Amino acid sequence: MPTTFVVFLALLACAATTLGVVSWVAEDISSDLSEQETTCCWEEGVTPAWMSDQIGIRIPETASDRRAGYKVGQRYDTGLLSFVLETAEAEAYTGGLIRDDTRMIENFHPKGKDYRPAAAFRHLGLPEPETLVKGLRRISLCPDGLKTPEGKYLQRCIDLFTHEFEPGTTRIYVRSAQ
Repeated sequence: MPTTFVVFLALLACAATTLGVVSWVAEDISSDLSEQETTCCWEEGVTPAWMSDQIGIRIPETASDRRAGYKVGQRYDTGLLSFVLETAEAEAYTGGLIRDDTRMIENFHPKGKDYRPAAAFRHLGLPEPETLVKGLRRISLCPDGLKTPEGKYLQRCIDLFTHEFEPGTTRIYVRSAQ
């Protein structure tokens, strides 16, 4: 074998090895940063009542399994609020937020199970509503001009999700970026 061919193969092998190592290190760093982004900066002691006041969303007294979180971000802060209602009460509750001429939509394009928003409901021990299909409806609301019985208290724009996770039982998810 000519010497130049052997040198060429050696250089090619070194380049492939270097590329593999750089790729592995970059993926490892990216994974660490992604994990840090999802676990970092959550405020301690945030209660559903406090988060409810910040967003301007009333939690019905009959709501169970109330959960809340508040994440301080580099660009914006995000508040999470979730609670469970009987489905009929959830319908009445969302009807008080949403104008009569507006409807919540189904999740026709769900995110994959690996979906990782910057402020994840996973922090509260819940699935991401964007990954759910069956029984999920969603809408985005802003306080500007929202003069519904419940909407008039809204302080921030929100993404509102309802998920009937079992017949007669619905979880309300609220995400608000400030």
